[in-house]
Amino acid sequence: MAKISIIGAGMTGATAAHWLAERELADLVLVDVVEGLPQGKALDLLEAMPIINKDSHVVGSNDYAATEGSDLIVITAGLARKPGMSREDLVNTNTDIVKKATDAALKHSPNAIFVILTNPLDSMCYVAMKAGGLPRQRVIGQAGILDSARMRAFVAMELGVSVENVACYVLGGHGDSMVPLTRHSNVAGVPLDKLLPADKLAAIVDRTRKGGGEIVALLKQGSAFYAPAAAIAQMAEAILKDKNLILPCSVYMQGEYGLTDIFFGVPAQLGIKGLVKVIEYELNAEEKATLERSAAEVRETTAALKL
Repeated sequence: MAKISIIGAGMTGATAAHWLAERELADLVLVDVVEGLPQGKALDLLEAMPIINKDSHVVGSNDYAATEGSDLIVITAGLARKPGMSREDLVNTNTDIVKKATDAALKHSPNAIFVILTNPLDSMCYVAMKAGGLPRQRVIGQAGILDSARMRAFVAMELGVSVENVACYVLGGHGDSMVPLTRHSNVAGVPLDKLLPADKLAAIVDRTRKGGGEIVALLKQGSAFYAPAAAIAQMAEAILKDKNLILPCSVYMQGEYGLTDIFFGVPAQLGIKGLVKVIEYELNAEEKATLERSAAEVRETTAALKL
């Protein structure tokens, strides 16, 4: 069986392990600096396997040696966003955490593919790639799946239809400047603007952009973890099963959409080697302008990194 190591056994890391164990996709390792935390959560999850009839093996450790030979490294470790805190406030602390996690994981799994969840997401992907000296194929950020899922949920709620019929695509930086592509989104093939009045659609776009902040404000401490963790599981399955599934992810841009040298949310085809290729939509002038504004924000945060 494949092996996935999750760095950070907080709510998102542990919930990702839960979703992954349920899929019986890989043996799992939870790593955290807090003594007993990954061991306890791993043991609890392992003891759930007989109940759901799955044979995923789950261990917890404070030592990266346990991650030896991982096919996939998921980094969720980092300071969580607090109410009133911008993503940019997180940069310095989380840069150090992601650098150390990448270095330590690579010593034991030199061929692993990295999935990054730590915020500010696009910048932390850049940190991991540069710190590890990794090719673009092997560093992928989870962002667009979550943002697109939020939009799908809101559309389904508004129209009273199954989420399975709703296809939404959110590109751009993982933050308030993300770009929900309403023109390319649909319900069972019918464009959203044919189904929703302009004001309702604008409200959904706005709620999607602020989706993470809405949950942070409600929880009072911590941030979203169920949906981000489910997105990690979907990415892991696409990679380990070599599905060539196209998902909105943050990847390193090399000219696609006219962008270079930043990680940015785009439709990405994922397979056994990680990123296979970027899919490019035809964008109109307004969409291109919105995308460029989002890219400018990501560039600004990335330029401020202390690497």
